[in-house]
Amino acid sequence: MRTLYRAGRVRTLGVPALGEWLLVDERHVERVGSGDPPSADRVVELPGTTVIPGFVDAHVHLIGTGLSMLGIPIERARSAEELLGIVAEEITHAPSKVFAHGFDESGWPHRVLPSLADLDDLTEVPMILVRADGHLALANSAALRASGALDIEGVERDADGRPTGVLRRAANERAQRWFHDSLSDHEVRELQLEAASLAASRGVTAVHEMSIPAQRGRREVEVLLAHRARLPVEVVPYVADTDLPFVLDLGLGTLGGDLTIDGSLGARTAALLDGYADADGDGVLYRDDDELAPLFHNAHLAGLQVSVHAIGDRAIEQTLRVWERVYHALDSRERRHFRARRHRVEHFEMADAGQIERAAMLGLAISVQPAFDAAWGHPGGLYEQRLGERRATGMNPFATLLARGLAVGAGSDAPITDLDPMLGIWAVEHHHDPGQRLGREDAVHLFTTGAAGLARQEDKRGRLQPGMSADFAAYDDDPVTVPDPRGVRPVLTVSRGREVFAR
Repeated sequence: MRTLYRAGRVRTLGVPALGEWLLVDERHVERVGSGDPPSADRVVELPGTTVIPGFVDAHVHLIGTGLSMLGIPIERARSAEELLGIVAEEITHAPSKVFAHGFDESGWPHRVLPSLADLDDLTEVPMILVRADGHLALANSAALRASGALDIEGVERDADGRPTGVLRRAANERAQRWFHDSLSDHEVRELQLEAASLAASRGVTAVHEMSIPAQRGRREVEVLLAHRARLPVEVVPYVADTDLPFVLDLGLGTLGGDLTIDGSLGARTAALLDGYADADGDGVLYRDDDELAPLFHNAHLAGLQVSVHAIGDRAIEQTLRVWERVYHALDSRERRHFRARRHRVEHFEMADAGQIERAAMLGLAISVQPAFDAAWGHPGGLYEQRLGERRATGMNPFATLLARGLAVGAGSDAPITDLDPMLGIWAVEHHHDPGQRLGREDAVHLFTTGAAGLARQEDKRGRLQPGMSADFAAYDDDPVTVPDPRGVRPVLTVSRGREVFAR
């Protein structure tokens, strides 16, 4: 069936740049044009609207996003007392366990977390409260016992050796894994569907799913692959698992995503060269070079695109050092293919000029999350708290990355920030460093052609050209010209030729 969509304006992000109608043949764009439209089996009138290619969110956690949509809104807390109070309301419903995600103490007037005694006083059922970045959790005694996390590396202890309730690294992973293992397959499917439906309602037609078996188990991706074709948006899975045969048996061409080289600034586990400004320590490298090098090398030779999570400058340095080691071990034939593989680095927040140049020389692709800067890049924000003013100023150098010729795409890291490309576009335009700001069209490209290119799908989505996937959304306000894009929502979203959202 051929469907004609008639709008006030069609922005193709290609050539020609503008049209008045869009003709779709089943799942693909047949053509975009102006003037008298061709005949079609079906006509959809969208008068006065602007149609643009569907957004691509390059870094999403579907289950985490679904849980945040349906769970306890602890992201609203502005103090430890408020955090406990919000959770106390949930306790009145007599749950068998409590799990919530999203608190961020960096914005509290008094940045003191609840104690283990506070958590234990709240409830006797297992309770896990996960920080916004996912790299730190608070757990009461019941959760520590039930999850088996109590004796795992990463349990914070006081001067007397007693747990404080704060979990990082392996202990954090164990606690979260315990909760996710309790979900049924049906619940996992429903959470993934909720998140994918949210994406469609925001004009997003494809997401890159970052599966983390260490926190959520392998079942997460197995369930996803079983029903992926029925979800309202395209899902490109990245699995943070070091077992190459497992990933290859899934039929995937990707490995990693949130394969962690380090942690997060909020949890003080991001690996730094110079240490933290507000605490002792310089973070953690989760793996050593001799572990990463054979993983990178073997995955590359197996034809996989590798993606890793690196935030701190020491983690970025290790990532580059290991990739350089792999590159120089390749023969001339494999070196020709290395750049085309477009291995990814997620976040890349603290990269300096030399590291950016080395990444460009390797042909690495960079996945950025602009809303991080909006949340934490302002004066007095998390970056400045953890790093001091000088280092905080250099965070998230978006414009520099593009100027040096790197492939760059953007996402939200939902549920860490809202699954909302309009917020991300605004954040790009309002970067804390005016020298790193981008204009509207460049910002839109980061969330369309740029993000598609991170998954090597630039010939499939991100533009509205003949033969490309019929992925687009129609808006009453033109996202390219509206003064403030925040809150702009589509009236219609089409993914792979299917109308998946309408209002």
